[in-house]
Amino acid sequence: MTWSAAIAPLRNRNFAWYFASRFVNTLGNMMASIALAFAVLDITDSPTALGQVLAAHTIPMIALLLYGGVIADRFPRTVVLQSSNLASAVSQGAMAALVLTGEAEIWMLVVLAGVHGVVSGVGFPAMASVLPQLVERTDLQPANALVSLTRNGMMVLGPTIGALLVVTVGSGWALAVDAATWLLAALLLVPVRLPARQPRAEAPDTLRELREGWSFFWATPWLWTVVVGFGVLNAIHTGAWFTLGPAVADDTIGRQGWGYVLSAEAAGLLLTTVVLLRVRLERPLLLGMLGIALIAPPMLLLGVSPHLVGLVTAAFLAGAGTEVFGMGWNLAMQENIEDGMLSRAYSYDALGSFIAMPVGQLAWGPLAVAFGFQPVLVVSAIAYVGVVALVLCSRSVRELPRAPVTPASAVTTTTP
Repeated sequence: MTWSAAIAPLRNRNFAWYFASRFVNTLGNMMASIALAFAVLDITDSPTALGQVLAAHTIPMIALLLYGGVIADRFPRTVVLQSSNLASAVSQGAMAALVLTGEAEIWMLVVLAGVHGVVSGVGFPAMASVLPQLVERTDLQPANALVSLTRNGMMVLGPTIGALLVVTVGSGWALAVDAATWLLAALLLVPVRLPARQPRAEAPDTLRELREGWSFFWATPWLWTVVVGFGVLNAIHTGAWFTLGPAVADDTIGRQGWGYVLSAEAAGLLLTTVVLLRVRLERPLLLGMLGIALIAPPMLLLGVSPHLVGLVTAAFLAGAGTEVFGMGWNLAMQENIEDGMLSRAYSYDALGSFIAMPVGQLAWGPLAVAFGFQPVLVVSAIAYVGVVALVLCSRSVRELPRAPVTPASAVTTTTP
């Protein structure tokens, strides 16, 4: 793939505006993730409290994912995204105000995290499935890579900037920037015009559409196998890395050091994205699952030897593997699922993948208190590799190839 072909999606006006929207929103989110963690730890140094705030976002998000998939397959996806972005700006702005004024209490952050989780659940399927409506099918890999390039580039800068704000002016400012980026992201979607959809032969029926989505999900072995696996993998990763990680870092490498580790992970994502702009990814799920196994080593090091250089190196490799999986998964979904079912497929994917995350967020803190941080982190890393191996036992996962794409099968897009 030439560089001209790699950046071809940016010549499409619809994709360019969407790309800009994702850019500003991602920067704010990357800063907010580390700011929220340390805002909670400033109120109470309990990793259990941090897990409660994270779970308060995750649980309502999971509860509304299926409904969000129906909404995104029924209404214009950009309208769904704009509404979600505006509501997120309000909830994050309120959280920032409470932290900046020193009035924040854990229960308040739990409530506002829950509000943000509700709107995230409605908006996620639209965000995940809109790309095939913006570019030709032949441009899906470079379009996905460009979106990943933006996300991963901001992941390099965002945690470090967020950590700098935390140690200088406080975590509230990073949350305030996040609120502003949600608002700007909504405005940048205004010029995007999606192709008109074919009128439905039947009246909208939420339950029927959910059943159709479930039937498709269960009839597609590679889809449900990976999703079931990630239900366990995400619980382990969320509990070990995102819940215990900041607490371990606070006592070892420091808050700024944790920012460097997260930025190194993002650097691995970023470098791999640049590679995938030029290299066609064959056997997307096989390579993706092998890549995602690289998340286990940094969890192991966090428990056994939490030193900055080792964690930065392992996090970089984990980021590279994560990007290979992300690209492989998006290509498998977008190339093998027709547009009218894609949002619902993504919603069932997200539901199955995220449903056990609250278990990780709520259970790993008490487990670490009861058994010690090191044993819990070591067992988590071993279990993570074991689950990846089980998923790869499925032939449908190992052998899924790239779908053949011809100009005749490309999606027609409009460029006003």
